[in-house]
Amino acid sequence: MFLPEQPIRFEPIFRSYIWGGDRLASQLGKKPPGSGIWAESWEIVDHREGESVVSEGPLAGWTLRQLIESFPLEILGKDAPSERFPLLLKYLDCERVLSVQVHPNDEYGSKMVQPDRGKTEAWYVIEAVPGAKLYAGLKPGVDRQSLEKAVAEERTEDCLHVLYPKPGDCVYIPAGTLHALGEGLLVAEIQQASDCTFRLYDWNRVDKDGKPRQLHIEQALEVTDFESGPIQAVEKTVPLPNRARRLVECDKFALDEYDRAGTYEIQSNQWAIVTVPKGSASIRSQQETFEMSRGQSLLVPAACKDAILEVHEQSVVLVSTP
Repeated sequence: MFLPEQPIRFEPIFRSYIWGGDRLASQLGKKPPGSGIWAESWEIVDHREGESVVSEGPLAGWTLRQLIESFPLEILGKDAPSERFPLLLKYLDCERVLSVQVHPNDEYGSKMVQPDRGKTEAWYVIEAVPGAKLYAGLKPGVDRQSLEKAVAEERTEDCLHVLYPKPGDCVYIPAGTLHALGEGLLVAEIQQASDCTFRLYDWNRVDKDGKPRQLHIEQALEVTDFESGPIQAVEKTVPLPNRARRLVECDKFALDEYDRAGTYEIQSNQWAIVTVPKGSASIRSQQETFEMSRGQSLLVPAACKDAILEVHEQSVVLVSTP
């Protein structure tokens, strides 16, 4: 078996933050490293802040970076440059509201002291407690001057557009969009593999020493898109028979939802990230079948020809592609 021609499993990378809960373990079957509060599970990533490691097979222990360096065509395909893997897939358990933040675009990120990609992302809501909300974009009419004034007067929330999401909702957050995930949300997130984040507001919270988190008000105001206005949940259409539902299509990635039991072809000659936020599924390649339970993820490399996805009853599978 030549591993880069087969779907690849990676060990999740866990992040601990004060706003996390226990649903990564209780709902998604994750096994965090010891006790504590675990807020994020990075499923597939190739970045200086985290590097996915192959969990099984002949190349167990290899990082995604090493795979791309050794097998660039097999992993990324012939039309992709040999560089870091462009996307990051994660699960987030928000027990408390996150900070209000914004991500720059690629041009701004490339000019930073420590250059990085910009960050466009999309959320898929898995669970939402009653009354849970998120913030996405600015209310109509909010410009830089009015937002800057609201921040100074600690009225930042007054400027933010509020959504009350339900399970199955998808929210697309282009670079430059002010946003915050709210308390009680469990989400899957696909994003550019970037660590560029500017915090505008953190709800006046302080740490155990009574100190607030660092804010980046000037940078946040500089990169915020004041023209885009409120962001709504993606309006879902009815998918064609034996086809996925396209949730997001932008210049950074496409995101498809498979929420009907059936058998589907995964497009060949390009890589794909597959994850199961609900239920179970399997992926069949020419040599092997890979079973996937809730919360599990796979990278299907470009060299994996004619991969078949089987979605089980009452399940949801998300597939991200270039």
